[in-house]
Amino acid sequence: MSAPRGDAKLNPYESFEQNVPGQRINWYELMDQMIGEKKQRFSNITVPNVGIPQPMRPPEEIRISGIMESCAFKSTMSFAIGGLLGGAFGLFTAGIDPNITGSETPTTKLVLKEMKFRTISYAKNFAMIGAMFAGTECVIETYRGKSELLNGTLSGGIVGGVLGFRAGLQAGILGAAGFAAFSTAIDYWMRHM
Repeated sequence: MSAPRGDAKLNPYESFEQNVPGQRINWYELMDQMIGEKKQRFSNITVPNVGIPQPMRPPEEIRISGIMESCAFKSTMSFAIGGLLGGAFGLFTAGIDPNITGSETPTTKLVLKEMKFRTISYAKNFAMIGAMFAGTECVIETYRGKSELLNGTLSGGIVGGVLGFRAGLQAGILGAAGFAAFSTAIDYWMRHM
């Protein structure tokens, strides 16, 4: 590329000659199309990722991915799914083992009332445990910057301890140990399945 001579002012639309004879390139026009006002978006650009080409993600997909990977979203989803699963368990256990005392035959109204109570109770418990565990695990994973088995163990210990401390110190320690062991076993099984 030859430089302008003397005190000549630069004209952005003037073509400069490249070292290849017979070929002219307007560098300002090229820059304007690549990074300026005339920039064009291409959807078929691929970025290599460890040898596997993947298309570039649009900003909307990146934004939605960021929302779905946030701790608040994970905790909310675990709350909702835990509530549904707990409600199903409550309904199932109330149908198998009704907790109605008395010598008289239970009425339909009494059975339905007990099923409603147990369904709501299980749903609340499962929802809170799911939200607490998912939120704690996400915060620990974000803080540590690693996705490994220890995150679930720490989260299980914290949640089990918090839930167990309502019944005392010994129950808190046993709850922490039990929940940590259970979450570690489940996490290990899920990772090596």
